[in-house]
Amino acid sequence: MMDTKKTVHDAWSSRFAFILAATGSAVGLGNIWKFPYITGENGGGAFVIVYLLCVMLIGIPIMIAETMLGRRSQRNPIETMELLTEEAGADKNWHYLGWMGIIAGLLILSYYSVIAGWASAYVLKAFTGSFFDADAAAIKGIFDDFVGSPVQLIFWHSLFMLATMLIVVRGVNKGLEKAVQFLMPSLFVLLLLLVGYAMTTGSYFQGLHFLFTPDFSKLTSNSVLTAMGHAFFTLSLGMGAIMVYGSYLPKGISIAKTAFLIAGADTVVALLAGIAIFPIVFANNLHPDSGPGLIFQTLPIAFGAMTGGWLMGILFFVMLVVAALTSSISLIEPAVAWLVESKGFSREKACVWSGLATWLLGLGTVFSFNVWSNVKIFDRSIFQLLDYLTANLMLPIGGFCIAIFAGWIMHRQHSEDELNMPAGLAYPVWKLLISYVAPASVFFVFLHVIGVL
Repeated sequence: MMDTKKTVHDAWSSRFAFILAATGSAVGLGNIWKFPYITGENGGGAFVIVYLLCVMLIGIPIMIAETMLGRRSQRNPIETMELLTEEAGADKNWHYLGWMGIIAGLLILSYYSVIAGWASAYVLKAFTGSFFDADAAAIKGIFDDFVGSPVQLIFWHSLFMLATMLIVVRGVNKGLEKAVQFLMPSLFVLLLLLVGYAMTTGSYFQGLHFLFTPDFSKLTSNSVLTAMGHAFFTLSLGMGAIMVYGSYLPKGISIAKTAFLIAGADTVVALLAGIAIFPIVFANNLHPDSGPGLIFQTLPIAFGAMTGGWLMGILFFVMLVVAALTSSISLIEPAVAWLVESKGFSREKACVWSGLATWLLGLGTVFSFNVWSNVKIFDRSIFQLLDYLTANLMLPIGGFCIAIFAGWIMHRQHSEDELNMPAGLAYPVWKLLISYVAPASVFFVFLHVIGVL
């Protein structure tokens, strides 16, 4: 059935375009904003090792599977699961996996856009010299005044969502592909410049020691869950993005090779971000476990005091906005694709409705830092709840279900045909990882966290 299906939407112009786009989806705030602060909160090197193991043993096999499902169906995530379920003769309830991916992507984008708005505002603050000779108290005051203002947060949240929609509305080739061809090389150049600067600080090797020397006594079961959740978050797994990007991937391109390249590039960016940030943190006697405000409350102190800090500050926050854009366009694309393909919306109308819904959801995160700061749900603010619900629960559950479907439900002949791996151990190793190692790892981490193990 699937072999004769024709795609109803655009395709990437080349393998390189897909790699750039999928890498752009993976590389984002998760690498530059989230990875350094969760690494700082979880003790450094030991957490990095667990994270890398999660990427290799869980992330890459599931990325291969999710890309494969998208390309085989050449549809949005919801229709992908409907069509592949029919092909496999499986329970029709599997289509809810597609729904969960789209919903997770929109929930993530709702708070992602707010944080990206912070980065956008801080480009302007860096440019106007707001950090010059400012001590920790002054920088904290700048941050507190900013996040305490709903009007400012709504303005920057709206601006970032508008930029995202303007890219997505242009479609795959003219919008997504053109954007990442410019944004991704720019991101790598900016990051390398910051790493080069970090090497000139007196604390470069202290930063490397913190990042790469493991102390397993600092790990907890929640640290392992955080590392696994972040592997899903940073690789854009379980949120429909890789599935819909895979649906635009032409036949004949090796899914496995591209998955390794994407995961490798994503991991390199995360580590480079840590290499760039932690030496600056230690050189200025700052704290690596400062939480979500790490790059907004600690790095501006360094930028305000260092030689050339004005330019470094601007470059850093521009890089953060660029990274956010490459991911945000992938977070909203699954919902847009579903509205176009299943509901007959024009792409413009689909972007408007998806963007408006996400913008409205984002107001919950905006207000959680000010007027609703005392509102707690399960002892978490709205922002903290959305972050935990998506990164630590929905994405791993989505990834678990993708692994089960690809490893146990989908016919072996269909996955072999779609992956077209070289003869030898490649397919059996992937089959082992996707059928046993990946789902078992996710399952046992959950059992440990809830106290069963």
